[in-house]
Amino acid sequence: MASSTAARRRSLHSLAPTEALELGGGLSLSPRVKLLLTFFRSDPAVKPIDEWKLKLALLEFLRENPLSLSVPDDDLHLRRRPDLHKRKRDEPVATGTLYVRDLGFLKGKGQEGADEDEGASRKKFFDWRSSFVEQLAGIDLNLEGVKYKMSVEIPPADDFEQLKNSWEDYYASQLLDSRRVFARRPDTIIVRGVPSRWFAEPRVSSKASMLVTHTIFSSLGKIRNLNVAADDDLGMKSDESKEEIISGLNCKVWVQFESYDDFFNAMKVLCGRSMQKEGSRLKVDYEVSWDKEGYFRSVQQKDSRNHRQERDMARHTRNETSTYQPHATFDSYGARRKRFRE
Repeated sequence: MASSTAARRRSLHSLAPTEALELGGGLSLSPRVKLLLTFFRSDPAVKPIDEWKLKLALLEFLRENPLSLSVPDDDLHLRRRPDLHKRKRDEPVATGTLYVRDLGFLKGKGQEGADEDEGASRKKFFDWRSSFVEQLAGIDLNLEGVKYKMSVEIPPADDFEQLKNSWEDYYASQLLDSRRVFARRPDTIIVRGVPSRWFAEPRVSSKASMLVTHTIFSSLGKIRNLNVAADDDLGMKSDESKEEIISGLNCKVWVQFESYDDFFNAMKVLCGRSMQKEGSRLKVDYEVSWDKEGYFRSVQQKDSRNHRQERDMARHTRNETSTYQPHATFDSYGARRKRFRE
């Protein structure tokens, strides 16, 4: 048992960022690069923006030298900002998301034809991603005389090193504030935006099943606690996405692992990947984060408080029952008086 756990941890820890991973249940994680795009006007023109022409111009730039990337039309999403006539000059006019899923060109061979080790593969991937972002950042697009400038950023949920630094900084500050001897470390991941039906029992329900979800995520490590809930509020912070959310389709999963190593490997594997179901062409770009609020600790504390309240209420009820004695009166012969005359 211990040897299989160690082998699984080594396998996940050494997984290259360009490799896919089978989760079980027909689900798999496929690598991809996700970039957030923001467009600004480079001139004082007030001509309305044409999202379709802007998309075609950007796709042409990506597919030509020196980038020469294979990017399908569906992997570039652009959205015009509302109320453009009210915007300030330095405010964006459009936003977008770019996905690069075909990363086969980064899978190199060693000197003797063998696959590269994990360290070399990771270095090649991150070097290319940094170079790609630098090439895109600040480019100028000219659409029928209207100039646009584009900024690019990697989402925090797709940058494992940034996530790792965030929880290390958070718990370091907690250690200083509480003056503890040992710092706490995170153990719970949060995955949201995955289809409920992919975690449901077939031919039983379309809602996510705890058993199926546990089976799938146990491939990432030994689980201590798990919870699944509907994720209807996904993206509600963005005005543009409100109409795209359909109640009951997505779920949110909290997974608490037994060890920090399993948590670490799960976060590392889930970052920068999409989820896909066997037999489906849909690729779900979920969001992954770590639990800062202590979800399972708060649930346990709430359950403990409810248990104490129920116990105290039951004790109070028993005390009232034992102290209450019905009052009865008797006549001079010792017989109980009747309430009504016969």
